[in-house]
Amino acid sequence: MSLDSRLHQFKNKMELSLDAFAKELSGIRAGRATTALLEPVKVEAYGALMPMNQVGAISAPDARMLSISVWDRELVKSVEKAIRESGANLNPMTDGQTIRVPIPPLSDERRQELSKLAGKYAEDARVALRNIRRDAMDFVKALEKNDEIGEDELKRLSESIQELTDEFSKKVDTMLQNKQKDIMQI
Repeated sequence: MSLDSRLHQFKNKMELSLDAFAKELSGIRAGRATTALLEPVKVEAYGALMPMNQVGAISAPDARMLSISVWDRELVKSVEKAIRESGANLNPMTDGQTIRVPIPPLSDERRQELSKLAGKYAEDARVALRNIRRDAMDFVKALEKNDEIGEDELKRLSESIQELTDEFSKKVDTMLQNKQKDIMQI
């Protein structure tokens, strides 16, 4: 594997970490309905735990309401139970095979908790980026140790890896600030 393709692989890992962070942030509700709020909820169906989007269609008809059209009538009670027990403080209402989930307004205390949770997700993302950076640095140091690259090339690659890490860390910080601002808005 060439050096450039290997370094590109490290960049791809950083992008995947950033995508995972964005997905975690989308699951934090900021006072308005988003389908991402129910995506992590698992429903007991057919003897297994299944993601909510595999048992019904999730939609957000307005800013304060989520709607789930359950495909199998037998699973309506399981979906309702999974939503209640999700820890998101939601109270679903069933109407045939459609479940409506009103999104209550956030209290100031809950906003603070969600802001801290977003901060925790951001720190996890930064740790993942630093781990990828460490792996990349170990890789180029091993190349230098095996005399595959020179000392100048090691320095150049190390600086390049650090710049890439800093770039992705700034993206994490920006995403966190935007989410916290979104959470704290009334």
